[in-house]
Amino acid sequence: MRRHPFLYVLLTSSVIFAVGWQWGFQTLTSPFTSTGHGVITVTVLLWYWPFGSSYNLTGDVCWDRYGVPHCRLVDQRSLYPTADVVVFHNRELQERRQKLPHDLPRPRGQRWVWMSLESPEHNGDLGPYASAFNLTMSYRRDADIKIPYGELVSTEPGGEERGAEGAAVNKSNLVCWVVRNYRSRHRRSQVYRELNAVVPVRVYGRWKGEPLSSQALLPTISRCYFYMAFENSISRDYITEKLWRNAYQGGAVPVVLGPSLEDYRAVAPPNSFIHVDEFASIEDLGNHLKRLAGDKKSYAAYFAWKQNWKVKLYTDWRERLCRICSQYDTLPQHQVYTDLEAWVNG
Repeated sequence: MRRHPFLYVLLTSSVIFAVGWQWGFQTLTSPFTSTGHGVITVTVLLWYWPFGSSYNLTGDVCWDRYGVPHCRLVDQRSLYPTADVVVFHNRELQERRQKLPHDLPRPRGQRWVWMSLESPEHNGDLGPYASAFNLTMSYRRDADIKIPYGELVSTEPGGEERGAEGAAVNKSNLVCWVVRNYRSRHRRSQVYRELNAVVPVRVYGRWKGEPLSSQALLPTISRCYFYMAFENSISRDYITEKLWRNAYQGGAVPVVLGPSLEDYRAVAPPNSFIHVDEFASIEDLGNHLKRLAGDKKSYAAYFAWKQNWKVKLYTDWRERLCRICSQYDTLPQHQVYTDLEAWVNG
């Protein structure tokens, strides 16, 4: 059959128009923001800054500072209707200094994030926020967006990280502890009292009237064989800068008290820490520390991980927020936390 050129062109044009119209409609109703070049950018709106301290969001912050592409961080509430994700920090909600924008119509596809780095006992009453949030952002390993206090990253060949050599150089104290708030009922305080009866524990911090400046903190800890990286709350995955910064970056072997041994093993280098729960008694722990400090080879083995790894700390809220974009494609699409309190305390 002979095809008529005019009809062929007309039919082809109709198909192209129909497909193009459908694509255009999907773009208009998409929860994403288009850059105009076929690349999708995720807009993350921080409803208010944690603890009232704001950061500069000028320019392409996530790409320029952290290498995360197609991520737009904003804090102007006027952009709420076009935001893909809105983040709320829990502390300000609990202190009634901020509230959720329930009075505004919620755009279709927009997801709300509950963010907290506090342990469960410090997160307050979460009952009023049932079914309000779609995603969790926490140090917990099972959070939708994981924002740990620190983590391991591999070192480049010839890097500056010091390995086992020099691990015991200039050590003058067996065990050290830096503590700001001392509560006698806390388990860490009980362990301290028992351990101090076996071996001398050098204590710094506001509690002892000997606070350390940020510049003096790590050099002071570096003169200790062991550092008591004791968390003020014992809860799942709650491993803070006491391990990552104070002990690991300070150059002392951490004696840890916090979540389970399994939780520490999941994130920390093998043979790099000593868990209180590994011993039948605190007296046994103290005697073990004395023996280990006198055995240079065994003590140095606790620093072998530094030959291949280094610690990365997370302290900038912008970097934490950028992680939303780096994980965005794998985040649940239609999830709702009907009982946020149960998840937090679980």
